[in-house]
Amino acid sequence: MSYTTRLRLTAKHTSSVVIGILFMNPDLARLQPYPFEKLARLKTGITPPAGLSHIGLYIGEPKHDTPGFIAEEIITHLHGLSSYPVTRGGAALRQAIAAWLTQRFNLAPGGIDPDRQVLPVNGTREALFAFAQCIADRGKDPLILMPNPFYQIYEGAALLAGAEPWFMNTTADTGFIPDFDAVPRQVWARCQLLYICSPGNPTGAVLDIATLQKLIQLADEHDFVIASDECYSEIYLDENAPPPGLLEACARMGRHDHRRCIAFHSLSKRSNVPGLRSGFVAGDEAIIERFHLYRTYHGCAMPPPTQAASTAAWNNEQHVRHNRALYRQKFDAVLDILQPVMDVQRPPASFYLWPRTPIDDTGFARELYARNNVTVLPGSFLSREAHGANPGGNRIRIALVEPLEECVEAACRIRDFIKTL
Repeated sequence: MSYTTRLRLTAKHTSSVVIGILFMNPDLARLQPYPFEKLARLKTGITPPAGLSHIGLYIGEPKHDTPGFIAEEIITHLHGLSSYPVTRGGAALRQAIAAWLTQRFNLAPGGIDPDRQVLPVNGTREALFAFAQCIADRGKDPLILMPNPFYQIYEGAALLAGAEPWFMNTTADTGFIPDFDAVPRQVWARCQLLYICSPGNPTGAVLDIATLQKLIQLADEHDFVIASDECYSEIYLDENAPPPGLLEACARMGRHDHRRCIAFHSLSKRSNVPGLRSGFVAGDEAIIERFHLYRTYHGCAMPPPTQAASTAAWNNEQHVRHNRALYRQKFDAVLDILQPVMDVQRPPASFYLWPRTPIDDTGFARELYARNNVTVLPGSFLSREAHGANPGGNRIRIALVEPLEECVEAACRIRDFIKTL
């Protein structure tokens, strides 16, 4: 069969039926429904109690106020809309990113070149997806490895790049870290790209420096690229122990070229600006250059007002420390309510809880919505059956993104619901 395939599409237009023939990428048929689509189906036909307002803790969308100075930068630089932006981004933004990376991850002065090792992106979601399209070689039967459960973009990126996803289960037994030692050598041999997520979504688990350096050594041995999704790196429990990053692990090995390593960072969670769609990739100069070429054709340069706002955000840490303090308050309050009735632990980072459910996770989420008008995300919607198990089964993801009062109210409703089971 050719790379394209014929699809008969039926569309209703008034009382007639129009039949059309399209040529489409057959890999699109391999994509699963997105978790939130599955959740909407799960809730179909349910009418929750009218006397309880809805509380949604299912999506990782920050609800804290966007810092005013970021919005002001957008307004101040609207005149920039009269010019086409360049794909590589402006020098001021790249310099701000390089300075932030150097300070945050203890890089040596000049350890990251803003001109050759940094590339702004319009949110890391699109960059994580596009990266696989740039890296995977379809002619070599590629595997793309990823944690399980995982951010669903990894799987979709692998499939549409013509690669096979290979899942590494993360469970309580491994501290919610993939067991990299259990990956067969023949799998590493076919690996072209390894997605890692630290702090993890949905577990909040953090890869330490030793583990990151082990992965770098494996990448050298088997010639693959590491894509480190570090979008939750600035939300952590201990102010004196920020999560390490892949570029930091490189630097400690004396690898200042960051060969085979690319880190992905975002302002969405760090600065409460998910609508800004702003992040960056940084690392191996040769890979950045090829990714820049891909993105030039892709047509995804960052608008000038967004660049100005992003520059200001990366240059400011005060609002980020305040943000972490707000999440700590919510973890404290919610865990006081839930830990007596649930198997749930405080993660070292991120804004998620990943508790075990006393009944099937989909049944728990459906009934919690039906009886208490609280929406959480079933863990099995974020994972796949792999190696004889589904590590998301009997777990739910709770995103502590709503204001403190709503998180506390939701926790009380969850506690009351559990007591009825």
